[in-house]
Amino acid sequence: MAKDYYATLGVKKDASEKDIKSAFRKLAKKYHPDANRDDPNAEAKFKEINEAYEVLSDTEKRARYDQFGTVNPQWDPNFGGGGTYTYTNVDMNDMPFADILESLFGGMGGRGQRTSGRTRGASGSPFGGAVSSDGEDIQQTVTISLKEAYAGATRLITKGDRTVKVNIPAGATTGTKVRLSGEGAPGMGGGRPGDLYLIVEVTPDPQFERKGDDLYVDVKVDMFAALLGGEVEVPTMERPVKLKIPAGTQSGRKFRLTGKGMPVLRKPNERGSLYARILVTVPEHLTADQKALVERLRESLGK
Repeated sequence: MAKDYYATLGVKKDASEKDIKSAFRKLAKKYHPDANRDDPNAEAKFKEINEAYEVLSDTEKRARYDQFGTVNPQWDPNFGGGGTYTYTNVDMNDMPFADILESLFGGMGGRGQRTSGRTRGASGSPFGGAVSSDGEDIQQTVTISLKEAYAGATRLITKGDRTVKVNIPAGATTGTKVRLSGEGAPGMGGGRPGDLYLIVEVTPDPQFERKGDDLYVDVKVDMFAALLGGEVEVPTMERPVKLKIPAGTQSGRKFRLTGKGMPVLRKPNERGSLYARILVTVPEHLTADQKALVERLRESLGK
């Protein structure tokens, strides 16, 4: 009796290539022998699924199958051939099957978001080559402050019964990746372990604003220093520095302090700039005499 490949995959005879591929992925994941080590029937079921997909995914083979009920009519007993049908396994390096292995092994080992692993064939498989799968890479977010990004930081990552110390380089920005080789998901069948990627997220700072490697900070200056000029104190990531401003400095003016910004990532001897934004302040409460003096000053300036 001819095999009903459509029934094996659970699809209709007019199913599209996409539907066939989707059905195959779901069934292969469900019945893959590596995921059903305690089920003696899993291997046979997987072979049936594999055989059906090998035929229905090939346009020419599917056309012959739809016409004759078999790929090789001369071998079908109904056509007097008397032989048995043989099939070729799906290539383990074929992308659709690699996707299946990715889904199959995606829930094993480590925390965080995973990126695709790598698969390859090896000898000793019950269905034409054991699957050797490299472990998947894992992504995990790590949060640091702006001050930690300035100086560099360390974090302790727990991996099973081990604690791994991670150094986050000075100058790291949101999105910077720190790679820990071999600390991702374990490999299968002798495959290499994946890598762990820490994705840095730098939290906003209440005092400093960051733009690339440059920093911006607001510096409050009283109206008399702005009018007459003078020396003001500017905060930096390390310690305050003195800045001389000229007479007549307007609110909002920026002064550049070269080399006082953020370290350039992986270039420890380079620094961005710090921009001091002047905010001119005025007294909120004046006595009658003080108001009179200010009025006289305004009149004199107006003349």
